[in-house]
This record gives sequence, C-alpha cells and structure tokens, in this order.
Amino acid sequence: MARNGKTVGVRDVAALAGVSRQTVSRVLNDHPDVSERARAEVERAIAELGYRMNNAARALGTRRTRTLGVLASDAAQYGPSRSIAALEASARRSGYWLSAAFADAGDTDAVVAAVDHLVAQGVEGIVVVAPHARTLEALDALRIETPVVTLHAADRGIAGLSVDQAGARLAVAALADAGHTRIAHLAGPTDWLEAEARAAGFRAELAGRGLPPGPVIVGDWSAASGFAAAEALRDSGATAVFAANDQMALGLLGGLHAAGVSVPEGMSVVGFDDVPDSAYYVPALTTVHQDFDELARRAVALVLGGAYSDDAAHLAPVQPVLVARSSVAPPR
Repeated sequence: MARNGKTVGVRDVAALAGVSRQTVSRVLNDHPDVSERARAEVERAIAELGYRMNNAARALGTRRTRTLGVLASDAAQYGPSRSIAALEASARRSGYWLSAAFADAGDTDAVVAAVDHLVAQGVEGIVVVAPHARTLEALDALRIETPVVTLHAADRGIAGLSVDQAGARLAVAALADAGHTRIAHLAGPTDWLEAEARAAGFRAELAGRGLPPGPVIVGDWSAASGFAAAEALRDSGATAVFAANDQMALGLLGGLHAAGVSVPEGMSVVGFDDVPDSAYYVPALTTVHQDFDELARRAVALVLGGAYSDDAAHLAPVQPVLVARSSVAPPR
C-alpha cells in the first residue's frame, strides 16, 4: 500500500506499533501467541498507515492462501447464484476470499480440470454448489487432500449440506391442507440432485397422506418451461401444482392465465426458493423459503474446520419455512 508515494510494509507497521516484525506477522496470521496490548497496537498502526497485506507474499511465507474454492455449474439459476453470493460474504467474514471455477456438470473432463485449477491455486477448501450426480461421480474419482463440502447434495458420499427436503413436503402439505387431493408436480431437471430430492418429498407427502400419486411434468428450472407445462397440467385433472422452483411457478402462472385458468380459484400453485420477486407475482406466490446464508455459514465453517465430515450438527439439514401467500385456495 502506498502512503505519500511510499509503499507501506511490515517494517513500517512494526516501527509505528513499537513491536518486532515477527509480532506484526503473528497478528496478520491470527497467531494466538500475541498479547492483547501488542495486537491492539499493531491493529492501530495498520489502520493509521493504511497497510494492506500482500496475499501472494503471505502464501509464500505461511503456505496458506486464505482462499476457498467454489466449483459451480448453472450459476445463472437463482439457487446457485444466491449460494455463491452467500458463500463469498461468509468467507469474507472469516478472513477468506473465494476463487470460483465453473464447469459443465455433464462434462467429466471439465469438472476434473476445474478442480485441478482450484487445487493448483492452493485453495484451503472447496465448496461444490448445486451439484449434479455426475459432478459427484467425478469428484469421488479424484484423490485430492483438499477438504470438499457440497451444497444441496446431502447423503451422497461427500460431506454435504442441504436445506431439509421436508420443504417439498411442506409445499405439498399446504395444498393438501387446503383440501386438494389431486396434486401435480412440476419437477426440475432429472440430473439435478435438488430436483430429485424435491420429487421424492412430493411423492412421500402424498403417500403419507394416503393420496394417489400425482402427475409429474419435468421442466428445466426456467419460467419458459413452466409456461409450456400449463396446458398439460390443466388437462391432467389436477387442481393444484407444486413447482420445484419459483421461476417455473412464475411461468406456470402466466401459462395458466393464457389458458384461461385462474389462480388460485381454478388451480392452486406452490413454489420453492422464495425468490425476492415471488411476493409480487400475480397472485403472490406461496413458496418454501431456503436459508442460503445459513447454508453458506455452515459450509465455510465445515470446510475450514478440519473434521468437517464428522460434524453431525453442522451436517444436519437446514430447516425450510413455508411462506403462505395468495396462490393457494380450496378446490372448487
């Protein structure tokens, strides 16, 4: 960092704080063997001089990059993009930065290359966001020492975190409690683990209530696929639909309107994710809220904690919440 045309270094911080350069280094690297008084003096000097640490130099000296890797695909979708933003904020609070690599989940070579890229940067842990089954298969085949945690893939071999897919059951329960017995599912793509889990929750809630299996139409997470599914769902005999994400639910609302079906009078709809816009859909969408910030906090804690694969409390699914709005009503 330059101050009055001069680069400020550790020597300057040490001189102003009245401590050794070794003490400054210990403070910068969060070493516990520093007195509170010395730490306070160093922090004051850092603030006064505007010192900024050179992470590359720090990595050379400590073999720690204070960087976490993120492996993602389909980051344009709300869930993955929101997860990455939450991870960045959580990592920054822990004094870390993110390095992201993106790979087509269907291309094993691309997944391996992305992981190799992150490992070569010396990341101290890797978080895999919104994985597909094929992504996990590729990761299982790799032999890397870097800790790996996945989001949205619990119970799939690698240490995983997820929102409890009881969320899907909450969605179906809201429709059944309103009196619907013919409930359909607008599912996500079959190669997404989240879509698979939500479809399983849909089936489980129906079976638990003694209701017949409902029709399932597979979308691609987009509003366009929800719009395209509207006529088939209208003609299926269902009076209610659980959409696996809010974007498809949005398209479905538009498609049902175009097909002459009013919501919720002619068909009730529940989504999943609680995107910020869902309260302003017409009608306002009943949906399931995911706590992406809590997922990210746990992921960062696990990947930095060492014994991440054995921490049952942190690996427990994050509990979802049903947000009731205007898109559900009793069947006519």
